[in-house]
Amino acid sequence: MSAVQKITISDDQPEQRLDRWFRKTFPQVTQGAIEKMCRKGDIRVDGARVKSNTRVAPGMEVRIPPLPDSAAPLHVKTRISDADARMMRDAVLYQDDQIIVLNKPPGLPTQGGSKQTRHVDGLSVALQGDKPDKPRLVHRLDKDTSGVLILARTAAAATKLTESFRHKSTRKIYWALVAGVPTPYLGEIRYGLVKAGGRGSGGEGEKMIAVHPRDIDSTDGAKRAHTLYATLYRVASRAAWVAMEPITGRTHQLRAHMAEIGHPIVGDGKYGGSGQENQGDGWGAQLGGVISKKLHLHARSLTIEHPVTKKSMEFVAPLPSHMADTWETLGWTESLVKHDPFEELRA
Repeated sequence: MSAVQKITISDDQPEQRLDRWFRKTFPQVTQGAIEKMCRKGDIRVDGARVKSNTRVAPGMEVRIPPLPDSAAPLHVKTRISDADARMMRDAVLYQDDQIIVLNKPPGLPTQGGSKQTRHVDGLSVALQGDKPDKPRLVHRLDKDTSGVLILARTAAAATKLTESFRHKSTRKIYWALVAGVPTPYLGEIRYGLVKAGGRGSGGEGEKMIAVHPRDIDSTDGAKRAHTLYATLYRVASRAAWVAMEPITGRTHQLRAHMAEIGHPIVGDGKYGGSGQENQGDGWGAQLGGVISKKLHLHARSLTIEHPVTKKSMEFVAPLPSHMADTWETLGWTESLVKHDPFEELRA
């Protein structure tokens, strides 16, 4: 075991999340261990308690508690199976020397945490190639959400892409199947979101609660959230194909917003209730019959400015198999809808 250390981040390091800096500096330490040390206050930055997603920059001093050496890691590093390596390669939509774009499968977490040992962040080593470091996460998707996910292959690209997401210079469009039919067909949702208490010491069961816009400023911890939505096709009054564009990027934003207006996303057990519940004009999150019970939420497209060439690039991900089966059952095809369903709102 090492002794307590205090390390000043060097000038050649980019601004980045604390957990990313930590894993690069101490590769034997897992994401779960970093989060635990942050919760206990063992890791500090400039003397202050921090979270794993705290931003750190050159000149900041990081307190490092005693750590196991590389011969005795906190947890045995999971070996990537040939099947997982093949899955990651098959998920690649685009790659160059700076970025890798994936179509993330549903059910695969983006990042590790409590009891999560198999995730995109860990498996991305299969896409490392001849780069000195494995690809870096720059944004996230919920575990059961599929679709476009971008990784950075260099520290500089990660910094620029992270800034783009933070300053909202990227554009994301999601597709979903929701219960009921949202009206008006084209609209926006501006309910704020506040985190409810989660189950377990790490808040593994965390859930967001919607807050009426007039109550946001007076609700402790509430953050403003803004979603555009467009109803594209419907099945009578039972269900609808909806496109959503998150203007802000809050935790569970799309799921919580659609549930709040009475149209939970099909398969969303956390926000959708059961098939017997009538929430507003919707019918609960399970449609029954041959429709899959999996979450029907897919990150359809992502538009970014390339971190080096500055060229605008759009990436589109095909639907996962369970959603493709649902679309086929309902007689829908991807070619039925406009490329940009929010053109009228942006005019």
